[in-house]
Amino acid sequence: MTTQALPREPQQDRSRATRQRLLEAAIDCLASVGWTGTTVTVVAERAGVSRGAAQHHFRTREELVTAAVEYGSDVRVEQIRERLETAGEERPSTLEVLMLLGEMYTSPLFRAALQLWVAASSDEQLRAQVVPMEARFGREAHRLTVEALGADESVPGVRETVQATLDLVRGLGLADLLTDDSARRTRLLEQWAVTLDAAIRRP
Repeated sequence: MTTQALPREPQQDRSRATRQRLLEAAIDCLASVGWTGTTVTVVAERAGVSRGAAQHHFRTREELVTAAVEYGSDVRVEQIRERLETAGEERPSTLEVLMLLGEMYTSPLFRAALQLWVAASSDEQLRAQVVPMEARFGREAHRLTVEALGADESVPGVRETVQATLDLVRGLGLADLLTDDSARRTRLLEQWAVTLDAAIRRP
């Protein structure tokens, strides 16, 4: 029984690797060619796998891109968490936290997510998949921001201020879609860091 199970492991590893390549390729496609240009065939070609292999993992384009954005969101949140943890016991400054959030909302993943949102806005079935996924990501982003800032949400107004911060940074990400808005974004985040410190009573 043991000898029969052993040969399956490499196949399982290959299957996981294929799935990951498809997810990453789907994010890349959405960010670069948009929803219309992101088909299962195009994603499979970019991932270096056959269309049949792609459809073995994902039956439809909607299933593929939704899974890709969810996967990418989880990876991005974990990467930011790891970067915050490498700082050790010294908590990052408010501006450093804001700049990390700025990176998250100007990344290819954010561009890919936007393409999915637009498609979901006019597709009821797709929207039913995207809304709970985005709600979960929103909760994770909020929790991560609270932890990074050391904010006390029991203080009236702090929770709303943290959420306003995420809304602000997401809006700045939108402004970066057509042109490089990094200089203006940095100035605004520098000013917001001062405002945010005062609002959450952070020394």
